[in-house]
Amino acid sequence: MLLIDNETVARLLDMPSCIKAQEAAFRQIPDGGAAFRGRIDMYAPCERPDGYYRWGTMEGYNDGILAIRMKSDVMTWPRDESGRWTEDKYCVEPGTYCGLIFLWSALNGEPLAMINDGVLQHMRVGGGAGIGVRHLSRPDSSVVCMLGSGGMARTYLEAICAVRGVSRARVYSPTRANRERYAAEMAERLSIPVEPVDGAQAAMAGADIVASATDSMQPTFDAAWLEPGMHVTNLGPDEMSPAALDRFDVKIRQGIPGIRMPESERMQPGIGHSPMAVLAGTEEELKRLPPRRERDIYLEEFPTYCDLVTGNASGRMSADQITFYQNTGFQGLQFSSVGGLVYRKAREAGLGREIPTSWFLQDIRD
Repeated sequence: MLLIDNETVARLLDMPSCIKAQEAAFRQIPDGGAAFRGRIDMYAPCERPDGYYRWGTMEGYNDGILAIRMKSDVMTWPRDESGRWTEDKYCVEPGTYCGLIFLWSALNGEPLAMINDGVLQHMRVGGGAGIGVRHLSRPDSSVVCMLGSGGMARTYLEAICAVRGVSRARVYSPTRANRERYAAEMAERLSIPVEPVDGAQAAMAGADIVASATDSMQPTFDAAWLEPGMHVTNLGPDEMSPAALDRFDVKIRQGIPGIRMPESERMQPGIGHSPMAVLAGTEEELKRLPPRRERDIYLEEFPTYCDLVTGNASGRMSADQITFYQNTGFQGLQFSSVGGLVYRKAREAGLGREIPTSWFLQDIRD
């Protein structure tokens, strides 16, 4: 069994291969060659009086490999002085995080690898956005609006450049230093001009592709700023307003983001950024959680990627349509496909730290 850290993932994984691995797995779903279990989160009281502990998992299978991705986070939902509302997280202390991907062989049950999820997580999400851009944006799209300047915003722009001939980009995020740092870094990485701007509207004006990749608990742009011919994609469920959703001419979601379960006081969709949440805690402790979304994008019945590529749903039909790709769903399958790719490359390159498989086996029947 291999232990594969983020540095090794970064050495082995490139964006075109990440996109290719995901699409190959997604296309196997209709015929049963691949399967996934959507994300479900469990919430429990933590030591912070203004936060909650969140445990999240998702699973997927393709090409002989089963993956489960697990996350352990302390969650908070802060508001800044301007009223901007975001979702924040950490593990143990601010600035550290814990996310792990376990891979097993579906052929004989052997544990294959344990992978730190940081780099792979950013790459698989960015790659998912790139898939939507490839299928729904105008082929001549060249100007990108990037809302957000974090790690996901970096892989979103990288993926968009991998599938379209991007000539320039503009970026907006609320903190000037962050957007300027992002612009300088991505311009050097991608060899295109990247301009930091002072507002979301300025970033969107004249853009062909609008990508919102933030931790916002509120919409990141006004629906009135949408222009004919734009393609839009997201990261979080709250970035798109109901008005924006109503303006999209074509709406495709990657897949079904979470598990549909009977709702109750202890089992609810739309808590924070969770598609489905199982809740522990007293009535008083539950007040720390943010209120449920009035309109939950996770519950919208859009056609899926599989509907699109099998011809059961229409994509862009004209140059002036506004298209939207909800970049959530198939999460577990993304980890088996991209995680499996990284595992195979690590084996070929002799990278990763070997752990005795015997440590994970036992002679007691469970």
